[in-house]
Amino acid sequence: MQVLVSTVAGLERRIEISVPAERISAETDTRIKTMARTARLKGFRPGKAPLAAVRQQYSTQIHNEVIGDVLRTTYSEAVSQQQLRPATDPRIEVVAADPGGELRFVATLEIMPDFIVKPVADIHLERPTANIAESDVDAMLETMRRQRPDYSEVERPAIDTDRVTVDFEGRIAGEIFQGGTGAEVPFVIGQGRMLKEFEDGVRDAKSGESRTVVVNFPADYGSDAVAGKTAEFFVTIKKVEEQKLPEIDDVFCGSFGVTEGGIEKLRADVRGSMERELANAVRIRLRSQVLDALHDANPIEVPKSMVAEQVQTMQLDMARRMGVRDPKKLPASDAMLEPARRRVALGLLVGEILRAEDIKVERERVNARLAEAVGDTAQSADMRRQYLQNAEAMKQLEAQALEDQLIDWIVARAQVTNKPASFAELTGFGQNQATGE
Repeated sequence: MQVLVSTVAGLERRIEISVPAERISAETDTRIKTMARTARLKGFRPGKAPLAAVRQQYSTQIHNEVIGDVLRTTYSEAVSQQQLRPATDPRIEVVAADPGGELRFVATLEIMPDFIVKPVADIHLERPTANIAESDVDAMLETMRRQRPDYSEVERPAIDTDRVTVDFEGRIAGEIFQGGTGAEVPFVIGQGRMLKEFEDGVRDAKSGESRTVVVNFPADYGSDAVAGKTAEFFVTIKKVEEQKLPEIDDVFCGSFGVTEGGIEKLRADVRGSMERELANAVRIRLRSQVLDALHDANPIEVPKSMVAEQVQTMQLDMARRMGVRDPKKLPASDAMLEPARRRVALGLLVGEILRAEDIKVERERVNARLAEAVGDTAQSADMRRQYLQNAEAMKQLEAQALEDQLIDWIVARAQVTNKPASFAELTGFGQNQATGE
């Protein structure tokens, strides 16, 4: 077998392979002789047909089978001989494969890049540090109160946090449009459920009052039929209700599953939940920094074919989340090229560190991820069994656990500076908080 490897461009390689005719003929003859032992030809008993007759009947079929098998075998031999690491399957072009002649074909493929990851000890990280103060717990309890409001009807003009119930009819250029009418529709002023101009239009209105409200739909509004257009709504206020937040008492505690221990137990549970949220926020920040540092410190060329596969995966994932089933409506790929290239590069870098350092997933971390996934509810045991019986789900948990393990491994060796922060800064708590219903 003769092998000639040349560089096309970047990581793309062209492998020209020639297999002697003798090898093809020998393998073809061997298979014909084997088939002759059982072959059924008209006029002969099974296995009794002359070799020449079997050859005449099956030589073309067997030759083609041999060509396919030898092609695959010699490609693998060539890749191993040349110490190449294919990134994806090759494109095969058969140049010559006539019976009695040599097999010549060309395999075009991309190979994995060769690189050495720079020492992680050179990475600089800022580890956010924060404590949960009593005032943070108080703020969280206040948010929880806003999740359980009571409403009572009032006769005064509507203000922020009031729930108003309205009938409305909207027109664009004098015509009623789809979705532009509603009856007995409740919403809380200031909550953002309705467009701001609509909310502003009913603020200060009393029950029984009617108003005309002009609304300019944003250009990026979800419905193309109204996006960027101006609508005129005739609105009738049916009811105005004042919001009253519940007292933090045993009844309130019970609504969150705390039946014993009262307010102190609720505060302890809330603090515990906040501590878990804070730890996760810190983990996310560190993970982002580690991956950014790895990527920036190790610029590597990545196979275009792997990037294309990643783009397709991202497109399908986005389409699934958007509920798009028509392949023609898949999100455009151009905007995904750089994120896909980054994902591929990071995958190669992470894989190389895991290989070089012989890092294996720790079962304790997988169990911790599993416990986090199933939670602590009456259904947890059933969910746990479902996970354990689902190989793909467990594979994903193991991948997450291994990534956690790698991040911790890098953080332990990097140059880390603690940076004080607050619970709100790290978790986003309190930002754009809705007034709630």
